[in-house]
Amino acid sequence: MNVTDTSCSPDSAEYQYSLFPVIYILALVVGLPGNLAALFVFTFKITPRTAFSVFISNLALVDILILCTLPFRIHYHLNRNNWVFGDIACRITGVLFYSNIYMSICLMTCICVDRYMATVHPHAYQRQRRPWRSLAVCVALWCVAGVLMLVFVLLGPLKTNVNQSGGRSCFENLSKHEWDTRLAVYSLLVLIFGSLLPSVIMLVCYPLVVRRISMIRTNTAQRAVRVIHTILAITLLCFLPNHVANLLHLLRRMDVIKSCTAANRIYDAKRVTTALVTLNTCLDPVLYYFTTGHFKWRLLKMTWLCGRVESSRDVSTIAVDLEN
Repeated sequence: MNVTDTSCSPDSAEYQYSLFPVIYILALVVGLPGNLAALFVFTFKITPRTAFSVFISNLALVDILILCTLPFRIHYHLNRNNWVFGDIACRITGVLFYSNIYMSICLMTCICVDRYMATVHPHAYQRQRRPWRSLAVCVALWCVAGVLMLVFVLLGPLKTNVNQSGGRSCFENLSKHEWDTRLAVYSLLVLIFGSLLPSVIMLVCYPLVVRRISMIRTNTAQRAVRVIHTILAITLLCFLPNHVANLLHLLRRMDVIKSCTAANRIYDAKRVTTALVTLNTCLDPVLYYFTTGHFKWRLLKMTWLCGRVESSRDVSTIAVDLEN
């Protein structure tokens, strides 16, 4: 969510009218089929359910929700940042977009923890791998996100400063009143719990975990290493730049950064990195691929597309093999 001061207006950014639609269209074309396939396979074809498959299903669902908001954002930017769908639609699509970005990184953190337990503490993991545990974690995450989204939507219409083209903005150029009454607390919460803590776990703890896992010469251990490396790559490429931009934006709003030139650069960086975050929906199917292995993922795809499942026992055997 971008907030600007009337005393320090951002420079005109013509690039956004073409760059952002291209990024969002790419995310839709590449990410939507992969995540729909993953949601179907990990929800309906892998039985019995496991803790790991529950996290993967929820991650795919989060990506799909983000992608469903992109047609609105594509129209918005092609229309030179003039929102025509009304305030309620702006609030709903905006909170869905931003909240699910942080849901993605929280779920990927859960997947890292799950893979760590499965490889480093396999006996404890076997005793505690009941899917209801991961389901409870996912339900708790959805409840927290749902409450925050509902409160934000019910706070009323978004008050914005008029953008440079004279159009109606949506989730950008928000007034100082919006920052003071609604955005300051949200920004601080998501910075701590949606950015800082997950990043510490994945970027500091898990490289150490990979060293330990790499000493275990089993297929499960090597698969776990691939999963963690993939998640770290997605975090570094898609999420970390946005986290840094959000931190700088918060410092700007707290008047720690006072320069208008710096504020304008932070404004541009926040907008660009927010758009680039959506590309994680294209990279998450790579994570699904590495969690299974080439042959098994291909077999699952053939099973889904051709409908040639001989029996539920065959699918259960595949699922158990994927997780062990």
